[in-house]
Amino acid sequence: MGLQEGTEVATFAGGCFWCTEAVFLELKGVKSVVSGYIGGKTIDPTYKEICGGETGHAEAIQITYDSNEISFGELLEVFFATHDPTTLNRQGNDVGTQYRSEIFYHNEMQKEISEEYISLMSRENTFGQPIVTQVSAISIFYKAEEYHNNYYNENKTQGYCSYVITPKIDKLKKYFQDKLKA
Repeated sequence: MGLQEGTEVATFAGGCFWCTEAVFLELKGVKSVVSGYIGGKTIDPTYKEICGGETGHAEAIQITYDSNEISFGELLEVFFATHDPTTLNRQGNDVGTQYRSEIFYHNEMQKEISEEYISLMSRENTFGQPIVTQVSAISIFYKAEEYHNNYYNENKTQGYCSYVITPKIDKLKKYFQDKLKA
């Protein structure tokens, strides 16, 4: 079954997928966000295997969005504003290749926009450090175990959520108010 006209898919790895999923679920035009694993060698990996760092997969999200309401470029803007693209294989206290910063493009347009965006931010020294975000062709995306989906919204009082994810949501609300769902 194909996508409806105007519906596109973007795949990002930017640290813990609980964080990235929570951020992108807030945006107008985003129809769904699925947490999963991508970019590794193990077939149908589990969360436990991913956490060991041996599979080569990144925790990632696959976003289905209406390109008439939000563009791929706007998704990239939020992606780069809500994680640190300058730390190799790390986001805060989450360390390992599974927490790398990577964009998995679905077509040449996404590849070009991603590369241009990174090039512009690098020239402008936006982050004061080199950007380590990789841009790679889409590969097999394995959906994470069900309990990972909508994790933040169902576990807001859990320590990791309140100390790590809530500040990202607050930043999103401060800087991207016009892009948020009502």
